[in-house]
Amino acid sequence: MRSILVAAAVGLIVSILLTPLAIRAFRRQGMGQEIRDDGPESHLSKKGTPTMGGTVIVGATVLGYVVAHLVFVGQSGWGFTATGLLLLFLMVGMGVVGFLDDYLKIRHRRSLGLNKTAKLVGQLLIGVTFAVLAINFPRDGVTPASTVVSYVRDIAPLTLGPIAFVILAYLFIAGFSNAVNLTDGLDGLAAGSSAMVLASYVVISFWQFTHDCANELIEGCYTVRDPLDITLIAASGMGACLGFLWWNTSPARIFMGDTGSLALGGLIAGLAIVTRTELLLVVLGGLFVAVTLSVIIQVAFFRATRRRVFRMAPLHHHFELAGWTESTVIVRFWLVTGMAVAFGLGLFYADWLSFVGL
Repeated sequence: MRSILVAAAVGLIVSILLTPLAIRAFRRQGMGQEIRDDGPESHLSKKGTPTMGGTVIVGATVLGYVVAHLVFVGQSGWGFTATGLLLLFLMVGMGVVGFLDDYLKIRHRRSLGLNKTAKLVGQLLIGVTFAVLAINFPRDGVTPASTVVSYVRDIAPLTLGPIAFVILAYLFIAGFSNAVNLTDGLDGLAAGSSAMVLASYVVISFWQFTHDCANELIEGCYTVRDPLDITLIAASGMGACLGFLWWNTSPARIFMGDTGSLALGGLIAGLAIVTRTELLLVVLGGLFVAVTLSVIIQVAFFRATRRRVFRMAPLHHHFELAGWTESTVIVRFWLVTGMAVAFGLGLFYADWLSFVGL
């Protein structure tokens, strides 16, 4: 438990202290956000706000994980694990793709960075590499990821082959990284929502650690590789998001950019894969799913009928144009995320109760 608190605290402290330094450095370098011409007019005043703050989130998450290990490895006897390193690889890799996107936006002074093909190729390279490596490195017969589709745990009848798993994992990673990216349209919305989802994975992975089949064969135990290390990653990521949120709340002094949103989306998807809770993430990340669906529905309906379902997509812009203030949209969307997380954790716990007969 102490190692988890250290990981979260380091992630929080590093993020909250380094973000103002990043603000000053990015402002000196002229690394300001470009705003969509077709977005809400109220957002035009945000032009020039320093972006790429996701570099701080990624760095704070990595440091939180590393420091927790350095402090406690001598006492507990455990070191870095394949699962933890793979999650960091996924987060950092997706962050690099986002960084390139942000850099091109700043360099060319337009709101579009990498073209769609280049971004998808980058996500493909990182996602497929993660998926392939995750079904290797067995320990006691358990690999970081499973080729079985999972909900709260593996669903045995839905077993995939390695190739089908890699394809599904890539789609899952790309889907959620882009979903967080779409949600990152209002001050603090993506950071606050991501922090809550990461907090849910702190609870889930720690529960799996205390009910690990590798340590004790009991009813309802979980077959997960390195659950404690997963908890450290989730805790440090949560702390990093909260520290960044201190400076990112309205009016934001810095944006996470694609660097942060793609990294966080990739990390969240990776956590779902290694904890065997892939379908549960659809509930926990319900806000991200809803925002993405609003874009898909808007585009499909407009192409078919030349009419729009929403005033503007993604969904949060629809409510802005409906008259809600930005702060109102953010807080209410945070509440939706909180309810989704609570419901998802309830489903997770209800599954365990079904095994112990309560």
